[in-house]
Amino acid sequence: MLWSIVLLPLLAAPVMYWLGKHGFGKHGFGKHWFGKHGGRPLLSLAGVGVAIATLLLAVLATLGDWSGAYRWSSQIVLLIGVTPVSAVFAIVVPLIAALIVLYSTYHESEPGGDGTTTGQAPARLIALLTAFVGAMELLVLADDLVTLLIAWELVGACSWALISHEWRKTGNLRDAACAFLVTRFGDLGLYIAAAAAYAGTGSFAFADLTQLDGWLLDVFVAGAVLAAAAKSAQVPFSPWLFAAMSGPTPVSALLHAATMVAAGIYLVIRLHAEMSAVAWFGPVAIALGLATALAGGVVAYLQGHAKKLLAASTSAQYGLMWLAVGAGFPGVALVHFVTHAFMKAALFLAASIAERHVGSYSLNAMRLGRLLPGIAVATLVASLALAGVVPLSAAWSKEEIITAAGHQASWLAVVAAIAGGLSALYATRFQLLAFGRGPHGGTSTAPSQPGHTRMEAIALYLLSAATLLLSLLWWPGVGPRLADLLSADLPQSKPWELIVSLLLVASGIVLGVWAVRREVSDSGRQGARRTELADWFGLPTLAERGVGAVMAFSHGLARFDDRVVDAGIQASARFGAWLAKMGDRRGEGVFDGATSQLAKGIDWVGQSARQAHTGQTHHYYTGIAAGLAAILIILGIGELL
Repeated sequence: MLWSIVLLPLLAAPVMYWLGKHGFGKHGFGKHWFGKHGGRPLLSLAGVGVAIATLLLAVLATLGDWSGAYRWSSQIVLLIGVTPVSAVFAIVVPLIAALIVLYSTYHESEPGGDGTTTGQAPARLIALLTAFVGAMELLVLADDLVTLLIAWELVGACSWALISHEWRKTGNLRDAACAFLVTRFGDLGLYIAAAAAYAGTGSFAFADLTQLDGWLLDVFVAGAVLAAAAKSAQVPFSPWLFAAMSGPTPVSALLHAATMVAAGIYLVIRLHAEMSAVAWFGPVAIALGLATALAGGVVAYLQGHAKKLLAASTSAQYGLMWLAVGAGFPGVALVHFVTHAFMKAALFLAASIAERHVGSYSLNAMRLGRLLPGIAVATLVASLALAGVVPLSAAWSKEEIITAAGHQASWLAVVAAIAGGLSALYATRFQLLAFGRGPHGGTSTAPSQPGHTRMEAIALYLLSAATLLLSLLWWPGVGPRLADLLSADLPQSKPWELIVSLLLVASGIVLGVWAVRREVSDSGRQGARRTELADWFGLPTLAERGVGAVMAFSHGLARFDDRVVDAGIQASARFGAWLAKMGDRRGEGVFDGATSQLAKGIDWVGQSARQAHTGQTHHYYTGIAAGLAAILIILGIGELL
């Protein structure tokens, strides 16, 4: 039964695509039910229905402790199972996906062959989102490394297809390839980890990883860290999230909230017990997470592009999760994943609504608070949660992360709190620039855009409501009870850590307000230095130069191959051809003549030998006597000598 959670969305995706093209489309049967907008309600109903059905199956699997296995060969068995960690991910993924699919069917349109949109329901997009959910469900339910690798590849392929959804737009295919190649480089680590596990245990099952030790365990952990860091966009892999912004915004919302980026942190949470057996894992995870949280916070603050600001924020927030895992509290990272998922999905959808009204993702072109008061309030809830304002949901999990860092060292808690203050700084800036009180009146500045629909707003409102509901974590006893359900440990908090954290959050908000006022008064001008820092401190430029150097070296090798290696082969070929011609002209006569003369000689010898065989006895006796005489003569000569 557990396989049904995976197979339902994977098998439903091609069916939904076909129905979207033929049944829900412009000329399909949906038009007779709902008029000219028939495609969108029916496609939305199908997509949301599959996501909700997947959610219900995940809940039943969690309550019923389902499991599944498929014997591929005598050595490979695909295993799936439910653990507290996988159950949380398996429930959160389709829950958020249902709201994003609802939003997508009304916000997006099917791309046309000329690079523009057709205005029809986005059947291909919804089908890909549905398949993405199925791939992620397989990833989080995998109970062995082969199943995990299959899901890992499916998630990467789906993300590439979604990022390049509008593939005729300039640069989209390049950006999709960039994101795909960076994460594929990290994927090599998972293959190395699987090989090390099999070499050490003779099995790919997670349950057998406890038998792994020695240098193979170090190799396994190193490979898993590489794969997880690349997927969750940790430094130095963070810039691929900017390339991923070429995809439709609902894709970004799902990718950042609950799927692609979440795969990395899921892996280190799921295998924390095995990975923490290596002494260096904790310090490495802390260093990666803290560096990304600080760098991502600075990049998000400097960004003028709404989606890229949120993308940098995603790297920073996942950096905090890595910090919690490295500090020995994976349960805290798991809770922060949940709180982050709902608020980040809401923020991406809000950014997309703002873009639809102004025709740009430039924050300095927005300030839509007067035009969209309801959207502004819903976004404010998510922004305050991202800022870590008490008593909202993400504030609770962020404070737990700071406390977890404090269990390693007091200075580490202070640095983590500074990263939290940066969150407040860029969250304030996003809210005030996107939905603050600005010059926009009651009409859109992009009249060619259709604005947003009621369904788009409902999806945003529900995500913000979920963020408010999760604020119950602050209620006495709720947090510890949740930790018991997840079999997770919570760190013991210290009053000074909470005080320092709240002061830094307040400072971040004040600095954010000041920065926005200054930015507005300067008409949003940004210096070249700030622009470079906002692009991950020039990491993409360095990567391009590195790729250019590799390509130049490759071209040099190609020229060496053409001019030296190929030239030698061609010379050898010419020499062989000359030998063939010589053999054809002279060699054939020489060899044939020698063969003929040899045959004649053998024939003469045979004829001579045949003459000695007369059949008469006295001839044979005479020959024997002559032979004996010759032998006696030879012996006599030997005696004389």
